[in-house]
Amino acid sequence: MRKGIKAALVGGVFTAMVGTAGYGAYNLVNGLSGGGGSGGPDSAEVKTGPVSSDEVRQTAGKFLAAWADGDAGGAAGYTDNSTAATTALTGFREDAHLTKVKITPKRASGDSVPFSVSATVSYRGKSKPLAYDSRLTVVRGKTTGRPLVDWQAAVVHPSLRRGDTLVTGEATAPPIEAVDRAGVVLRKKDYPSLRPILDSLRAKYGERAGGKPGIELYVQHEDQDAGSRTLLTLTKGTPGKLPTTLSARAQKAAERAVLRSDNSSVVAVKPSTGEILAVANNREDAFNAAFEGKVAPGSTMKILTAAMLIDKGVTKASGPAPCPPTATWQSQTIHNLKGMAPNESATLSESFARSCNTAFVKLIDEDGITDESLTEEAQNNFGLGQDNWKAGVVTSDGTVPASTGPDRATNAIGQGEVLMNPLNMASVTATAMTGTFHQPVIVPRSLDDRELATARGLRASTVAQLRQMMHRTAVSGTGARAMAGLGGDIGAKTGSAEVDGQEKSDSWFTGYRGDVAAAAMAQRGGHGGDAAGPIVAAVLGAG
Repeated sequence: MRKGIKAALVGGVFTAMVGTAGYGAYNLVNGLSGGGGSGGPDSAEVKTGPVSSDEVRQTAGKFLAAWADGDAGGAAGYTDNSTAATTALTGFREDAHLTKVKITPKRASGDSVPFSVSATVSYRGKSKPLAYDSRLTVVRGKTTGRPLVDWQAAVVHPSLRRGDTLVTGEATAPPIEAVDRAGVVLRKKDYPSLRPILDSLRAKYGERAGGKPGIELYVQHEDQDAGSRTLLTLTKGTPGKLPTTLSARAQKAAERAVLRSDNSSVVAVKPSTGEILAVANNREDAFNAAFEGKVAPGSTMKILTAAMLIDKGVTKASGPAPCPPTATWQSQTIHNLKGMAPNESATLSESFARSCNTAFVKLIDEDGITDESLTEEAQNNFGLGQDNWKAGVVTSDGTVPASTGPDRATNAIGQGEVLMNPLNMASVTATAMTGTFHQPVIVPRSLDDRELATARGLRASTVAQLRQMMHRTAVSGTGARAMAGLGGDIGAKTGSAEVDGQEKSDSWFTGYRGDVAAAAMAQRGGHGGDAAGPIVAAVLGAG
């Protein structure tokens, strides 16, 4: 037994466990000395096919027993990545300072075994209990045929991802008390979507905010900019107050709104300043897709494409933009949404409000439009695609590459090689509303005097036409159902992004009301107004 670890085989689970935990009887000592294979040490034949229920139970049991006993190398021998497992399981004891470890397996479900962990975190005379649940999966080794634990960092703790480590010690940064624009404290328990963002803000601005670090058990992310996640506090630090641009009212509305649809994200910004008012994600993981996602935005991209067509003099809101049933660009045939009636005499405003794909594809073939035109519009006027935003946390700032071939057409309708996230599209809407690009920020620039991205923005005539088209979309076009009930100066654009391998398209929606612009995306949500539309409308309705 390794020093500092007290192994506890709870309730006999590693000897003769039967019944609710689902473990068959086996000999613990023999199991741990047999190298983890269930086919016998002298077996020359490499097994293939799915692992059996017995193999799952025995392999999981041996792995968990060795882990509880503090035998990191022994436990790692029952995994398919012994090097990574040894490092992580050694760190569990030496870096995280976890003692008195008890691990209780539960009933297996197929090749998956859930289990509970209880331990004591002890550091410099301070101790606290820790309890959590995790799970493992047993697979068949590709070369050995042995049943092995499929090694993932999350086996050690569900908050861990590849490259993360558990550490107990002085926190990497002092705690912060983040406050909204009115001084309201933003607590993680009240605003779950802010957890990774507040962690990042703490890592970046904790010392600047004037706090004092405490002693914590925390997840140290491989990406240092992502900060750390506190799991247990042994000694509280002194938090420093950190101002943000967020609005507690808008944030609460955003948190509720994304619960309408799985895998959805929303961002709201203040167009006159670029200040981020709310950000929310409804996902199983902690990924901030609202800021860092990179996916096709569908027809919400037509805001930017329409601006390009107007700026290039190809057409105008009241000018021609025929909507035929199909359009062909370099051997690729583009269709409209099913059921859309053709209109050969349509104006750009009409085709925009109906979200006619073919109208936009035909217009990019006009004189003056090149492979670079959309990229130049995105970078020079909307501030996109140059990876230079400094919002205060990590963001992906949009991708609008100059594309040849069929992608030149599909880029114009938000497919092809164009990649966006809700933050990008909320910013696009804000620029379309005001004509001025304000780089989105979540903490004031005055906090660190960082250099913000700039762009020249849009001409007043282009802004007037975009607002007219977006207003039409919101009151009588594809966005009308979602925006119904919202008064005042409103505008919208819907989008549906087809993704390879998905039967249902991603739902996109962006809109504005007063001095708030919001954009949302719901994976596999269908048409823009179906899933993303109500999310945006709920945030705009909060004021």
